[in-house]
Amino acid sequence: MGLAAGSRLGPYEITGPLGMGGMGEVYRARDTRLERTVAIKIFPARLSADPVRKQRFEREAKTISSLNHPHICVLHDIGSQDGVDYLVMECVEGETLAKRLEKGPLPLEQILRYGAQIAIGAAMGKNCSTFRSNGRA
Repeated sequence: MGLAAGSRLGPYEITGPLGMGGMGEVYRARDTRLERTVAIKIFPARLSADPVRKQRFEREAKTISSLNHPHICVLHDIGSQDGVDYLVMECVEGETLAKRLEKGPLPLEQILRYGAQIAIGAAMGKNCSTFRSNGRA
């Protein structure tokens, strides 16, 4: 991962890596203004260089910021520094699903509970995105 502990993006001080995927790297950071822990997702440079993808990134950030639901993490901020575009989100503590699955399969009751939570969160995002894209109230 590309950012070292102690490096800064605006008022956010990177404290360590959290994960990575196809759409970027995620870091744990400290918001030095509000003295809270946040998660920062870095948009990859290869995608930032594409104006269409960068516009989509910004549009999706606006959509995400309008959501308020217990199964969707809160978007606090969006920024750009030295060619690095990033999202600042609520840092949700706890074990990842992937880490939990390393211990063995989940009981059916947990699968159903987690599945319902994921579906509700996904539906919230889809409904908001649909509302914004067609301009209807």
